[in-house]
Amino acid sequence: MLSLTFGLIAALAWGIHDVCASTATARTGIPMTMLAVLATGLFLVGPAALILGDWSMVEWSSLSLAAMSGATYTLAALGLYRAFSIGPVRLVSPVIGAFPILSLLVAAAQGRYPTLGQWLAVFAIVVGVAMIAVLTDHHEDAADSGVARPAHATRTALFWASLSALGFGTTFALGQAASQAGNEWPTILITRMCALMVVGGIVIFRRVPLPWQRAPWKLLAAMGFCDATALGLVQAAGSLPHAEFAAVSSSIFGVVTILLAWAFLKERLGPLQWGSVALVFAGIGYLAL
Repeated sequence: MLSLTFGLIAALAWGIHDVCASTATARTGIPMTMLAVLATGLFLVGPAALILGDWSMVEWSSLSLAAMSGATYTLAALGLYRAFSIGPVRLVSPVIGAFPILSLLVAAAQGRYPTLGQWLAVFAIVVGVAMIAVLTDHHEDAADSGVARPAHATRTALFWASLSALGFGTTFALGQAASQAGNEWPTILITRMCALMVVGGIVIFRRVPLPWQRAPWKLLAAMGFCDATALGLVQAAGSLPHAEFAAVSSSIFGVVTILLAWAFLKERLGPLQWGSVALVFAGIGYLAL
């Protein structure tokens, strides 16, 4: 199933993006990171969209959906960065990783009713991702031993995580609807442009200082490439059968991040973590049948 494959490639790209993100945000902050990632992605997507896109098929409805998709993607990315900067992984990751449920609800509202087996497979994926986050973040318990986390910090982290999940689910629904209404390349370009405009507007309105000189430009460029690839693939799946499965499979980017850390950073995974990985890919395998 091509939509599922698109989602898996997107998960790989976002997993690589997340491995780089902690280093980038620590050096440049969230606004600079988002601005550079979106600008780099636009620079890469722009020429391809202008050359390969069939702009004669683009209608106002498609452009407006793509524009809204870009705005909600900004909120989703901002919520993700903020949530992980405030709360522990075990708290915010399960909330963010639950956005495929919204994708299935949108598909059902459009008349594409998932079967019971597909619902169970998605539930297995969401639970597996959550379990991996909880098990991987066990070191937080030792670090926080005897130290109470402020209740307002927990509530704030959950707010940003919920906003991120809602943003991702809405972004994919709007982006795929835009692809169905028009050609994929123009909608991908418009989404990226609008996301960059929203972030740029926030930076200008809040007068956020941007550390241009110490920014890790090569790392940010790699993140921009990965982000543009991932979002573009999920949006492009809108014209494929079972487009919602692209959003479902892309949600395992957190698992990909952990597996990359295991493979390249030599971080250890325990038996329960491997069992959770198996549960996630069992759900993916069922959806591929």
